[in-house]
Amino acid sequence: MSLPVLEARGITKRFAGVTALDGVDFNARAGEVHALMGENGAGKSTLIKVLTGAYARDEGTVRVGGEPIAPRCTGDAEAAGIATVYQEVNLIPDLSVAENIGLGRQPLRWGCIHWRAVRDRARRALARLGLTLDVDQPLSTCSIAVQQLVAVARALDVSARVLILDEPTSSLDEREVGELFAVIRRLRADGMAIVLVTHFLDQVYAISDRITVLRNGRLVGEFAAADLPRLELVSHMLGRPCDELPAAGRAAASLPPPGAPLLAVRDFGRKNVLRPLDLHVHAGEVLGLAGLLGSGRTELARLLFGIDRPDCGEMKVAGHLTKIRSPGASLRLRFGFTPEDRKTQALLPNLSVRENLIVALQVRRGLWRRVPRAEQDQLTARFIQALGIKASGPEQAIKHLSGGNQQKVLLARWLATEPRLLILDEPTRGIDVGAQADLERLLAELRAQGLALIFISSEISELVRNSQRIIVLRDHAKVAELAGGEVEESTVMRAIADEGGAPPPHG
Repeated sequence: MSLPVLEARGITKRFAGVTALDGVDFNARAGEVHALMGENGAGKSTLIKVLTGAYARDEGTVRVGGEPIAPRCTGDAEAAGIATVYQEVNLIPDLSVAENIGLGRQPLRWGCIHWRAVRDRARRALARLGLTLDVDQPLSTCSIAVQQLVAVARALDVSARVLILDEPTSSLDEREVGELFAVIRRLRADGMAIVLVTHFLDQVYAISDRITVLRNGRLVGEFAAADLPRLELVSHMLGRPCDELPAAGRAAASLPPPGAPLLAVRDFGRKNVLRPLDLHVHAGEVLGLAGLLGSGRTELARLLFGIDRPDCGEMKVAGHLTKIRSPGASLRLRFGFTPEDRKTQALLPNLSVRENLIVALQVRRGLWRRVPRAEQDQLTARFIQALGIKASGPEQAIKHLSGGNQQKVLLARWLATEPRLLILDEPTRGIDVGAQADLERLLAELRAQGLALIFISSEISELVRNSQRIIVLRDHAKVAELAGGEVEESTVMRAIADEGGAPPPHG
């Protein structure tokens, strides 16, 4: 086994008393692709930022080629031989391919930029990837896949020994992924150490030699990809051994209500975002969406609510063909949506509990039909009592409430609109056990009242407790639909881990 080109030992990073990384070890070897895996909050991004100088580590050591380094910025990391290509192509579209590759390090002649040398250097960097491009063409004329490869060429232009690829395939289709992987294999054969951060299990097993798993800021383990079954990888990421999961005992094992579904979609999807799928949910039913982070759960929710637009398929609401082109259209259909990141995507932190609670109802009624203050006060008082929202009063700023109480206000926001369908994306994330239990009781009550619910959660046990059916997503595709006795934790985990084949090709 070759010695590590990059060797990190005991990396610890704290933020305001929160330990984001706790004594993590990580290696990258020449001629290997090393996948870094973990769910949301596992510490992957923090580790990458420490290695590349974006964050200063609190404890631990980093060595490149056996020499200790302490990068204070990304430039220091590049000088030490660590280059990074991020998920979002961080280049300038109005400049040429050559200018982007050489930006900030253009060779000079007689005090001026030596443009011929810039072009030659760009061609050499691209040739290392097996690419031949017109280096004078504007970057904006290139496809996203080619722009990603130009970003890789720019990273290699600094004589990098370690190349970190952060979600490089998130915007690529299947053919483009194949082209990128051909480049990665070429670099691996040349002796480059490559670190791959991705959520796509199929891609991890297609290209990786070694896998490191983080969970909750700690190292779970480093494994040879060939020796790590998919189910075991998923178990390590979720922290739930599949063979120790309980079988039955679900509180929500009843069958879905009879009759036509409230919402049904067919061949519904968006290129490079969600592969076409079928889905339906009845009034009085909780439909769970399961999958690892990046599997397509949130993307599906955004398409259903009209935040993003599908480019294929059809939607029926109560049996009628419908097109939802905006969240406003969803409001008119009496749909509601609480997003995963409530702090940045849902809360109005400087407004009061009352103002946060009535905002969706006001949007639904429109600018010229203001919700009277008396009705606002009545609604706020009713939901504070009904949901057990703990606040000093309706005028308290919502930013001063606990996470659980903030989440209850967001649910009340949509309940005030008298919805037919609620889409809940990670509604219990970041709240305490008592608040989780309150929200789960509320889900059962809403279902009993005939509300249709689509429930997204990374906690499989939570999905199993609360859902009548569960759709499993993996790598932006629907891979299973479970109902009745199939709705068990072990069955869901096996579907996530692909114990039955890879998802269909992108449509």
